[in-house]
Amino acid sequence: MRIIDVIASGLGLLILSPLLLVLALLVKLTSPGPAFYRAARVGKDGHPFRLYKFRTMVSGADRTGPGITTADDTRITHLGRFLRKTKLDELPQLINVLRGEMSLVGPRPEDPRYVAFYSPAQRQVLAARPGITSAASLAFRDEASILQGSDWHRTYVERILPQKLAIDLAYLQRRTIWSDLVLIFRTVVAVVR
Repeated sequence: MRIIDVIASGLGLLILSPLLLVLALLVKLTSPGPAFYRAARVGKDGHPFRLYKFRTMVSGADRTGPGITTADDTRITHLGRFLRKTKLDELPQLINVLRGEMSLVGPRPEDPRYVAFYSPAQRQVLAARPGITSAASLAFRDEASILQGSDWHRTYVERILPQKLAIDLAYLQRRTIWSDLVLIFRTVVAVVR
């Protein structure tokens, strides 16, 4: 599967490079700060890495608020809302795939603050290389809309996170190359809609 990741991410970066350049310029021109955000995440076997994304929030947002984005998060820029809705902010993760930190398909990499809440059984998800898309990320595509109100942290830790981990663990038990290809296709369809 690694060879597919290398070929697909390399070709993706090559083909999408004009779009990536335009998006990086738009991020820089529409709000002060860097074009990219490097988020701390936990990868395969619990190894930390930096996940690349286009910056969708005001510069320094990670130091002024929670690690989870809620529905009414005022830190999100105008362009950032569009990038998040279309998932274009995730395209730089092809760099993580090429580097071997991620795969095209696998459990979404989580912030270390939330991995600390994993039970021993849930930590089994860390045996797989994290992915740009997963069964759980499709199921919770509009997660931010669920995280509303003052109790969003509890909702995430007690309800959403366990459900996402259960979905990804179940997927990993029956995972095949074919199921990964179907998941990639379903992700593309969901994004295009």
